[in-house]
Amino acid sequence: MTTVLRSGRRLIMAALLLTAAVGCAESGGAGGAAEASCAHLVTYDSRTYLGVANVDFTVGEKLGTATIPACDDTPNDPGDSRPQGEVTAYAVEGFDPDVAIAVGDTPAEATLMKVR
Repeated sequence: MTTVLRSGRRLIMAALLLTAAVGCAESGGAGGAAEASCAHLVTYDSRTYLGVANVDFTVGEKLGTATIPACDDTPNDPGDSRPQGEVTAYAVEGFDPDVAIAVGDTPAEATLMKVR
């Protein structure tokens, strides 16, 4: 029993240390501001939206085109940058587009995005 508790504590400590390391890797940057490594962001109608996971939603009508910003989270490693792109923006039933949209090549592939 004691061995099992020690192993469990080691796993918990390892998980906490990993979480802390990842958190430190995503902060800092220029001016000390927190940065997400090429977070799933889009811009539509002068608003920035961040991707949301594990939420059920229903795609509505096509709104237009959202912009995927360029990203280079490893500036010292050529070839790892992502150029600016575009994706179709859709309404989300039950939400005003000021709050949430869905983006994707088709409604079936759309991802929920909520304003930042």
